[in-house]
Amino acid sequence: MARKKNSRDNEAQTPLADNVHIQDAGLIKDEKIVDTLKWNYMPYAMSVILSRAIPEIDGFKPSHRKLLYTMYNMGLLQGATIKSANIVGRTMQLNPHGDASIYETMIRLSRGNESLLYPYVESKGNFGKAYSKNMMYAASRYTEAKLAPIAKELFEDINKDTVDFVDNYDNSMKEPTLLPVTFPSILANVTTGIAVGMASSIASFNLKELCDTTIALIKNPDHDVSETLLAPDFVGGGYIIYDKDELDRIYKTGRGSVKVRARYTYDKSYNCIDVTQIPPTTTCEAIIDKVVELVKSNKIKEISDIRDETDLKGLRITLDLKRGVDPDAFMTKLYKLTPLEDTFSCNFNVLINGYPKVLGVNDILKEWIEFRLECVKRRTQFTLNKKAERLHLLQGLEKILLDIDKAIKIIRNTESEADVVPNLMIGFGIDKIQAEYVAEIKLRHLNREYILKRTKDIESLKAEIEELQTILDSKNKLKKIIIKELSEVADKYSGERKSEILYEVEEFDATAEAEIPDYPVTLFITKEGYLNKIRTANLRMSGEQKVKEGDEVETTFECSNKDELLVFTDKGQVYKAKVDDFPDGKASQLGIYVAGKLEMEQDEKVVYICVIKEYVGYMIFVFENGKVAKVDITAYQTKTNRKKLLKAYSLKSPLACIEYIEEDCELVLCSTSGRMLILNTGALTPKASKDTIGVSVMTQKKNHKVESMHHYEDGEFEKAWRFRTKNLPAAGALPTPADNAAQITF
Repeated sequence: MARKKNSRDNEAQTPLADNVHIQDAGLIKDEKIVDTLKWNYMPYAMSVILSRAIPEIDGFKPSHRKLLYTMYNMGLLQGATIKSANIVGRTMQLNPHGDASIYETMIRLSRGNESLLYPYVESKGNFGKAYSKNMMYAASRYTEAKLAPIAKELFEDINKDTVDFVDNYDNSMKEPTLLPVTFPSILANVTTGIAVGMASSIASFNLKELCDTTIALIKNPDHDVSETLLAPDFVGGGYIIYDKDELDRIYKTGRGSVKVRARYTYDKSYNCIDVTQIPPTTTCEAIIDKVVELVKSNKIKEISDIRDETDLKGLRITLDLKRGVDPDAFMTKLYKLTPLEDTFSCNFNVLINGYPKVLGVNDILKEWIEFRLECVKRRTQFTLNKKAERLHLLQGLEKILLDIDKAIKIIRNTESEADVVPNLMIGFGIDKIQAEYVAEIKLRHLNREYILKRTKDIESLKAEIEELQTILDSKNKLKKIIIKELSEVADKYSGERKSEILYEVEEFDATAEAEIPDYPVTLFITKEGYLNKIRTANLRMSGEQKVKEGDEVETTFECSNKDELLVFTDKGQVYKAKVDDFPDGKASQLGIYVAGKLEMEQDEKVVYICVIKEYVGYMIFVFENGKVAKVDITAYQTKTNRKKLLKAYSLKSPLACIEYIEEDCELVLCSTSGRMLILNTGALTPKASKDTIGVSVMTQKKNHKVESMHHYEDGEFEKAWRFRTKNLPAAGALPTPADNAAQITF
């Protein structure tokens, strides 16, 4: 419900100062949400779209255009660099949004930052690197800049009415609405922006290919763009994975994606890979972080170290390989798992006559051709008008040649200065403009020689005007001028492609991944949960297994490096891992803390570890209440690569002990009452449910419980029949002195 206005709402507002007040300040108005959006949201949205985020046909956003035009007016196309802070300060006359944003704009346009394929600003000092978050740019007072040579093509004949000019924000000076670029700069550099409800992401193309394609379209509007424009080209290089269907989609609709791979070299002497070029959508830090994450999750085991060796010489990420790793196969794997292969999403959203349009490459180039035709036409008309004015003046001067003395006499005999021009007009039959020109001639120039020198160009001017008019009347001649300019630009500034095109690539196949090496190992597991894996072949050369003070080796397994581990915890969970996940160690090392390696919960403890060669056999769970659960080991087998299984066993009764058996056997259950029971596991029915509560096997007296279990060995008891029973549950029997107590373990 809308709030009612009170008497205070309609009180007159206190003026802030003399003749200054805020109209309707403090008033509460009832307004429809539609109107609120229309008057408050839409102006902001349109401002962002039209004046901030979306580039226009000249390839620039307003912030870029204001900065470059300021540098042009400062004469920075030539000469030495000047302090960036000076440039930023001058730019604020056109762009009042703060020095920080202006300087960041300059950073992106600079050569040193390596954001653009064809940078417009020559930089001196630390301008940061686009491919590294850690390599930040220096403050504007420490850097210098000027316009790059290619920037000349942005301002060609800008003072010849090629584009419209408008007042700046405070009406103190003029600025161009567009720049009369002589090449399709809209597609020469990467341009991205996020507006309100829309965005723009334009890929960059090689300048030679771009100019050749534009020329071909001028000559033949039906030209197939893909024949001359091979693929995007990025400043960071890398490899473009060629996809004809996707490129055709981009060329036609302006939407699609381009896959870009990093480029690397393999240094055999150091057994390392040096990544020197990365996709434009990522950074060194993002790549390294992802690789580290994969190493921690054991998805990558082929490297021993990764370093960022990027410096002033350029980008370099070094990966030290382990012995025997195929570098090419490994990089194919990394392409799949890391940003070393990334996708550049294309959204060619461009402002055309103030309206955002998503256009394909073909349509953008045609729009640019029309824009450039208009620029050349306006330039030609401007030149024609200037020459026509000059001809008009010289024709008036020519008439003076007929009688110089008469002109001098008229000027001398005219009493009022204001009457000089009218008298000359009457005396020689010339108009006011011609008379003004004659009247301004110095006395020393009123001679036959001077006038002849000036009037001899009349015929040449007439011929030039006629030629210019012919150009204006012929669209083909205008096109020829544009073609010539494009050819010159391509010759001056284009170079070889930086992004190499790959027409055939090898994709990573997880199923074809190299097999885990198979070799015998011995696992040493301590009471505190440390695991040390040692190659069996190296045990002869090893000493006693090192453990922490107060710890001791509890279990030893002889197995294969390809086997799996099941790690049961006190929270009824089981963690799955491969023996290969643990690095080879030495007897002199403590080993790996299992809980940390498997990323267990903070207060979770390991209660049992077993090695699984094949999923054959059973898990035996003995609970303190005398119940025993027999679970088929296949219940822990998963088709997916799951690392953690919940409800690995029942928690309704405290767990006394766990044992993995490959086939049925006899186990000895031991109670705190001293009684023992020989259990043949074949008498138990295996269950498929992991958290089954089991069946009663050994009955317990009050305040007693099952505390241990071990495998039965022949001869352990003198009268073993006393500990066996046909019916379950049973209480078991007390051992006698005649029983081999030395073999009894608790």
